Amino acid sequence: MLPSAEPIQEIDAGQPGVLNDELLASTRPLVLRGLAARWPFVRAAIASFDAADAYLRRFYRDATVTAMLGAPEIEGRFFYNDDLTGFNFAPVRARLDAVLEELRGHRRDEKPPAIYVGSTTIDTCLPGFRGENDIDLGARDALASIWIGNRTRIAAHYDLPDNIAVVAAGRRRFTLFPPAQLANLYVGPLDFTPAGQAISLVDFHQPDLERYPRFAQAMRHAQVAELAPGDALFIPSMWWHHIEALDRFNVLVNYWWRQSPDYMDTPMNALMHALMSVRDLPREQRLAWQELFRHYVFEPDEDGAAHIPPAARGVLNPLDDAATRALRAQLLKRMNR
Repeated sequence: MLPSAEPIQEIDAGQPGVLNDELLASTRPLVLRGLAARWPFVRAAIASFDAADAYLRRFYRDATVTAMLGAPEIEGRFFYNDDLTGFNFAPVRARLDAVLEELRGHRRDEKPPAIYVGSTTIDTCLPGFRGENDIDLGARDALASIWIGNRTRIAAHYDLPDNIAVVAAGRRRFTLFPPAQLANLYVGPLDFTPAGQAISLVDFHQPDLERYPRFAQAMRHAQVAELAPGDALFIPSMWWHHIEALDRFNVLVNYWWRQSPDYMDTPMNALMHALMSVRDLPREQRLAWQELFRHYVFEPDEDGAAHIPPAARGVLNPLDDAATRALRAQLLKRMNR
C-alpha cells in the first residue's frame, strides 16, 4: 500500500497584500485559498459551466490555439503510446470558440474524448480578460497563461519558473514532490516529451510498483491539495507536480516568472550540453569535471578569482546582458565548427 501524501500548507489568501516578496520567493509550496474568489470569471464558473463558457466567449477575438485531443479510452491521461515512440493524443490547431463548442457538446458524455488547451497566452487568445481577472505580482514580469479542458490528467513534471496556478473553473487536485525525488519518479525521455517538459512515467491512478518500486519512496515525500474555483497554488521552481482536472469543464490561469535576469539561458541547455560532452568521459575525468563544476558553478567562492586582476577575469566576473550575449556568441561559434 502506498503512503498517503501530506496536505500542502494553506493560508487564507482572500485579503490584499498576501502575495508579498517573502511568499513569492519561497522554496515550499503553499495553497492560497480564495486568492481569486472575487474574479468575475470565478463567480460565473461557480454559478454554472454554461456561464463560465459564455464569459470566456465575451473576450474571444478569432484566436487560434493548439488543442490536444485524445480518445475516450485514455481517460484524460495525456501520455505516450505503449512503446514511447509517439503519443496517445493528437495536437490540432483550432479556433478557440470551436474548442469551447466541442467541450460543451461532450459535457454530458459519460466517457467523453479528452480535450485540452494548454499554456496559451491570455492576452493573445482572450484580450481584455485580465482587465477583470488578474493578480498583482508587483514588479515581476510574469507570463499569464490559460488552460482549458474537461477531465484530464497531466503527468508529473517540473517547470523552471516559479508558478502561481489559479483554479478558475472546476476543481483540480495537485500532487507535488520536492526536486530531490527525481530518481524516484521514473522520468521519461528528456528530448521527446508530450508537451515540452520531461514527465514521470508512473500512472498515479494505477502505479505499477513492480516496474517502478521507488515510487513508494517518492510518495513518502508527496504533498497534495484539492482546489476549488478561486483557490490558487504557489509551486516553487523545479518542484514536480501532477495535475488532475476533476470536473467536466475546467479552466486554470497561471503566472510564471523567474528569479533571475532575462538574459540568463535555461539550465536545460547546460544539461543537454553536459550529456553530450561530459557524461561519457572516463570516470576519473568525470570526477575532475565534477570538481570544476563544484568550484565554478555550484559552490563558487567569493574569493575564488581574487588572485586574477579584475580586468582579466572574463567570465569569472559577474555576468550582465552584454557579457552573456558575448559568451553565447562564443559558444555558438565553437559548436558550429
